[in-house]
Amino acid sequence: MSHDIYQNPLNTRYASSEMSHIWSAQKKHSTWRRLWLALAESQKELGLDISDAQLEEMRAHLDDIDFDRAAHHEKELRHDVMAHVHTWGEQCPQARPIIHLGATSCFVTDNTELLQIKESLELVRNKLICVIDQLASFAYNHRDQPCLGFTHLQPAQPTTVGKRATLWCYDLILDLEEVTHRLDQLKLRGIKGTTGTQATFLQLFEGDHERVAALDQMVCDKMGVTSSYAVTGQTYSRKVDAQVLAALSGIAQSAHKAGADIRILQHRKELEEPFEKNQIGSSAMAYKRNPMRSERMCALSRFAMSLTPNADQTMANQWMERTLDDSANRRLSLPQAFLSVDAVLILYRNITHGMVVYPKVIEKNLLSELPFMATEEILMAGVAAGGDRQDLHEKIRVYSQEAAQVVKEQGGDNDLISRLQKDKAFAGVDLNAALDARKYIGRSSEQVEEFVSEIVKPLRSHYSDALCADEEDLKV
Repeated sequence: MSHDIYQNPLNTRYASSEMSHIWSAQKKHSTWRRLWLALAESQKELGLDISDAQLEEMRAHLDDIDFDRAAHHEKELRHDVMAHVHTWGEQCPQARPIIHLGATSCFVTDNTELLQIKESLELVRNKLICVIDQLASFAYNHRDQPCLGFTHLQPAQPTTVGKRATLWCYDLILDLEEVTHRLDQLKLRGIKGTTGTQATFLQLFEGDHERVAALDQMVCDKMGVTSSYAVTGQTYSRKVDAQVLAALSGIAQSAHKAGADIRILQHRKELEEPFEKNQIGSSAMAYKRNPMRSERMCALSRFAMSLTPNADQTMANQWMERTLDDSANRRLSLPQAFLSVDAVLILYRNITHGMVVYPKVIEKNLLSELPFMATEEILMAGVAAGGDRQDLHEKIRVYSQEAAQVVKEQGGDNDLISRLQKDKAFAGVDLNAALDARKYIGRSSEQVEEFVSEIVKPLRSHYSDALCADEEDLKV
């Protein structure tokens, strides 16, 4: 690696080697050659004068790409596809006359990008499954641990650590459904010609429409995709890119929300992301244990989300059958969207695998607010013991304000229960029992169990192969 030129940190620091390979020059241009081969094979099968020797020559040089020679040609020709046609033609002199026969550049560029998108979405899907699996296990293991809930980031009715984790997990399940849908809908551009009319192929096959339609399907079959888009211009609709990047943005949104929650909870010392033995939290403040992974996950998520409107603008600005102002843009936005989300999911898996919970701190924080939340039950118990509802309500209101004043102005503990204990009006109420947090968590535990059993378990079964990920993936 050169240290004298800029390197994209998505490749050098964050994303996996698998995702980087999918968007590599080698993968891209060897796929071009496989598409050209599939086209030639199909054309021969449909009756064009292409020899077995030509096809064998092409098959022998699918991966040995001379990138220096291609760069030389591109500098002269100012056309990347033709540069690679010439480079391959020099390696395959017999096949040179029939390489790219009837095709336009988007035959290789667009079909290749769709194949890269497909493979990338499959990798993202598998990583999503791993994070869902780990989050579900975390939720189940902590389903009974009461904790303070928050609305408006203000103390609210208690929930459990596990129930909160199901919120993070379910967001990812919704993302998984969207990724799966995008994969199910994904097709190839196929062989559509210069403006999508298939005119050159119709000429090659002497006006035989059936053979042109068969050629389109045969190329798809050879590339492992069931069908092509019904109609295209020179390119497949950039609506597809916008839809795919929206799905990736959804994953980033979910990860950012969870990452922000984890950062807040680490601030409260209730939960902590993994922290390694020799890890340094701050170059100046040696005691610090910063939520570095969660912060990085949020940072990369924001980057991934920022690419979605880019794809929207590209789709909206494709004039007529196509313009070329999408090309340079998509060379950046497509791979970087996948690389950033890949990096996000690596981080998410690492965080959830080693997340630490501190029950004592959680209990302490909950008990500091619980007396206020128990007041309705205390009021009802006081009425049941023979008290006047309105009188008891007024006493609780006054004592609550006094206790809040001690907390806010004096920095003291919440002493509401001790104030109530001193008032004879509450003598018949078991005030200590009112502080049992489990009375206020509703069906949190049961909801976690149902969620894991009814939602996650079928996914684990359906995607069992994706759960066997290499432990090396956990290192960040």
